[in-house]
Amino acid sequence: MKKLSFMLLVLLFVLINPEYGHAASGSNKIFLDGKELTAGQSVPVENVNGTIMVPLRMIAENLGYKVDWNQSAKTVTIGQQGKIIKLSVGQKTASVDGNSVTLSEAPILRNDTSLVPIRFISEQFGLKVDWDNKEKTVTITTPPASVSDGSSAGSDSSGKGTGSVTTPPDSASNLTMVNGVSFSGNQLIIAMTGSSKPKISVLNNPNRIVMDIPNATFSDTFGSGQALDPNLQGKLDATGYPDVKEIRYALFSSNPYTVRFVIELNYSKDFGYSTSEDSASKLAIVDLNATGGVAAAGSTGTTNNTTVPPGRDGKKLIVLDAGHGAKDSGAVGITGKYEKNFNLAVVLKAQELLKKESDIDVVLTRSDDTFLELKDRVAIANNLNADLFVSVHANSSSTSVASGTETYYKRDESKAFAKVMHKYLVQATGLSDRGVQYGNFHVIRETKMPAILLEVGYLSNKKDEAALFTEDLQYRVAEAIVSGIKEYLGIS
Repeated sequence: MKKLSFMLLVLLFVLINPEYGHAASGSNKIFLDGKELTAGQSVPVENVNGTIMVPLRMIAENLGYKVDWNQSAKTVTIGQQGKIIKLSVGQKTASVDGNSVTLSEAPILRNDTSLVPIRFISEQFGLKVDWDNKEKTVTITTPPASVSDGSSAGSDSSGKGTGSVTTPPDSASNLTMVNGVSFSGNQLIIAMTGSSKPKISVLNNPNRIVMDIPNATFSDTFGSGQALDPNLQGKLDATGYPDVKEIRYALFSSNPYTVRFVIELNYSKDFGYSTSEDSASKLAIVDLNATGGVAAAGSTGTTNNTTVPPGRDGKKLIVLDAGHGAKDSGAVGITGKYEKNFNLAVVLKAQELLKKESDIDVVLTRSDDTFLELKDRVAIANNLNADLFVSVHANSSSTSVASGTETYYKRDESKAFAKVMHKYLVQATGLSDRGVQYGNFHVIRETKMPAILLEVGYLSNKKDEAALFTEDLQYRVAEAIVSGIKEYLGIS
């Protein structure tokens, strides 16, 4: 079974890669427990829309699995110890022991070699897969046996672990999908798709807030964006937040399916909690800034929605969106720098400045190297009824001559905000003024409040790129964002 697990994971894992929206191939390498798999590799690993496609023949020859190819039906059958997996070229639906499973990309043929995506059974077979984007290397290792010590979100208060994790059943379409999570401004924000209602418990020894989402599992989007180990557990960085010792999450149970988030506190404190009611794209928010909300740590039980979400206390709510993240690097600069890192650096600086404004609340769509779907970024702003939405980006062009700063709007109600913001942005960058422009971008089209997208400079231009990755320019851009927001809102 261990050998089969290697094979299956290599075949079915959606890998992280910054090239987005088209196929790309190269001299990728695959290592299995430290050994490079090279024999029979006549076709390179290929990236199709963010999914890594691996040559099946190479895996079979190196690992000795039983793999049958039906030329007329264009079907691959993998068998080991009674387990049967069938995949067909051009079809996104595979068969696992007679059950239908949807793949991220359909298998393809290259020089009579079938290339197959890898992803969905990683959670069933528990292998650790790492992607080195710089070296273009896949590293597969067999993790040690998982032993719960009671410190994981995947264990209950008695310290008893939940055991092995299985793949969701055919009825997975009825499950709520947890798509993303972020922690910024002392607020935990969880994005979901589905109808499940989270349940909150407040526990002591140690002090912690526990959120269980019943009938739920992690979506593929979550697994490719946030840290998620083979046992479907992970943690968020809470550095700089004195209230919080640790934030962790896990697929707590697979019978029934339950996703658990745990905020371990350094001391007992009040907090607030709310969820949006839109089941198509729901947010759950635990706000550690709130007072007089849910009972302090030390009591137990399920709570109702008890807090006022950000921006509901008379303050204006601003949502800042750092474009791209994790597997989606955005533009790659002329010296190899990633747009996603620039975007986040600016947004974090702007957040710190906005926190000093007594009339403004700020929420980030991401506060670390996390991947969120565009619809989830929009959902955060819409479900919170934000007053303004600002998405930060850096541009790229096929020519290295292109340079300068642009501000985009989609809807008429956003145009005035774009003009105000652009004035400050151009002053801050000192780059060419490329003007305020109309743009049909998802995050500024689907949001319900004035929303703009900033293209601060061109990473494909050597001078622009060098400037964008300086602390001085990033801070000036952050100041410009704050100034533009305040002028547009009439805040002195």
